[in-house]
Amino acid sequence: MSPIHKNARKASGVLVALFFISSSTNAFSDDPSTLTGAESRPAILGRIEEQGIKILGEMKVPGGLRGFAAKAGAQPLTIYLTPDNQHVIVGPLVNGDGIDVAADQLKKLSEVAIDPAIWTTLEKSSWVQDGNPEAPRVIYTFTDPNCPYCRQFWKAARPWVEGGKVQLRHVMVGVIRQDSPAKAAAILEAQSPEKAIALNETQEGGIPPLSTIRPETAVSLKANEQLMTALGFGGTPAIVYKNGKGEIKTMSGLPQGGGLDEVLGPK
Repeated sequence: MSPIHKNARKASGVLVALFFISSSTNAFSDDPSTLTGAESRPAILGRIEEQGIKILGEMKVPGGLRGFAAKAGAQPLTIYLTPDNQHVIVGPLVNGDGIDVAADQLKKLSEVAIDPAIWTTLEKSSWVQDGNPEAPRVIYTFTDPNCPYCRQFWKAARPWVEGGKVQLRHVMVGVIRQDSPAKAAAILEAQSPEKAIALNETQEGGIPPLSTIRPETAVSLKANEQLMTALGFGGTPAIVYKNGKGEIKTMSGLPQGGGLDEVLGPK
């Protein structure tokens, strides 16, 4: 799992919203809309969808459970119905070797085209330019000034940014610590927000927080946080990018291994 700074309130909110129930049937379907009957398509799935969770399809899983791929905004997740018709389990199902038995199925079902309107919404958000505005690749990343993994991503991206290949657009949020909003505001309200974010990522302790946040800045930060939640992210960094085919993709947490090249593209 990629390192990610969790916003516990948001993550727990998704879990609480799912309630608990299940189904005992062993039937499987690639499309939950084709399931019929009370046992095949438990009513709880409808209630889950009312909470904003999109059921993508059913997966073949062991152990007498029924597994469903789902998305909370842009965040994929697995939902398992237990045989007693009373509970839903959210999270990975691991076998004796520590392998997530549904990981490949979840990836396949969740890798669908993302609404292009998301990109337009991000363009209209309050973000900090980081890099050449004419760079061929633009990446949006939700950034909290107190997030150590955001700092690592900023540093890891320097060769691409300084080489003119990538422009990062930091959608500032303040969700990790009490002074995060005031630090995010210090960046947004700086004479040069790009220099301010560089200072935050390179200086011990980050940028000093503002004592007073302008009302319009507070509104922007709140809107960015709501956008992050709407996209299904539960923490920072939360990355939205276009791959080599121009498809909109998302990544939660610090890209690991080949994930960095996937997000940033060729150097």
